[in-house]
Amino acid sequence: MKNSLVSAIVFFYVLIVSVRSDVLSDSCREAAKDDPNVKFDFCVSTLQENPKAKSATGVADLVEVAMETAISNAKSIGSIISKLLSKKSLEQYVRSCLEDCSELYSDAGSDLSRGEQAFEGKDYGTANTVVSAAMDGASGGYQFKEKKGVVSPLTKENQDFFQLTAISLAFINMVQK
Repeated sequence: MKNSLVSAIVFFYVLIVSVRSDVLSDSCREAAKDDPNVKFDFCVSTLQENPKAKSATGVADLVEVAMETAISNAKSIGSIISKLLSKKSLEQYVRSCLEDCSELYSDAGSDLSRGEQAFEGKDYGTANTVVSAAMDGASGGYQFKEKKGVVSPLTKENQDFFQLTAISLAFINMVQK
């Protein structure tokens, strides 16, 4: 009798855990299908690093995970930019571009925070608008291309941030449906 009770408990635990883990994969799959800017593998691998993703029961929970991850990423990029700007040997043109990027990522972090609040208040239109504005932070790398031979030192970071904001937008749109 005890063994069957323990077996039943273990079975239901495994069932619950597997259903929850499918929420992330299923949501990322749908987001990638609906939005060509969302890459499925990036979505799953990045969001599963956040412990809240494991307890997500629906896409609305994953909006919070995606937004938190994007905000953290914007702050991290801000730190990278600060370190780069501290280098005395930095060419003035690159310094100017990085200063612009710093402002863009600071604004992006604020926009994402506002988007998170709007989403929590079920104001999906505002959430969509401010997250779209945050996405512009990732486009700051274009300035580096304006001068021949200059490459952004933030190319990968910009791509990752763009992905995170695209995921956030896709999830918001999925909740709106």
